[in-house]
Amino acid sequence: MFRKIVWATDGSAGADHALGYARDLARADGADLVVVHGEQLSAARSSIGYTRRVDEGDLEAKIKRQVAEMAESGIAVSVKVIGGHAPAATLIAEVAEEIGADLVVVGTRGHTPLGGLLLGSVTDRLLHTLRCPVLAVPLAAESGRAG
Repeated sequence: MFRKIVWATDGSAGADHALGYARDLARADGADLVVVHGEQLSAARSSIGYTRRVDEGDLEAKIKRQVAEMAESGIAVSVKVIGGHAPAATLIAEVAEEIGADLVVVGTRGHTPLGGLLLGSVTDRLLHTLRCPVLAVPLAAESGRAG
């Protein structure tokens, strides 16, 4: 059913939980899995511009371990680290379009509908901008899958 699946991750528990779904779907369909991670930039500007978050190196190392585990299990997986000052949803959508993704899998932050409306949400924006299906996995989803 799916040929190319994007798993978008910010390294959060919600994204890690969604990984179980992306991994299982890729394995079941023999799909390529493209891991998309937006480099985390500090909101504070310095004299040289925006700077990477202090923990960005740790996040990237964690994602590399997750990718290595999937590759060892036989899943065709690649990583695309994105950066820029556009909203994360815009950058993820651009990658999905560029590679011809059939599905984008993302976690949710668990906000109430009102909280999501007020605070904005990458997942909500993806649901409204992508041309392919989006699987939004809530952290509380009980399915026996683990990230």
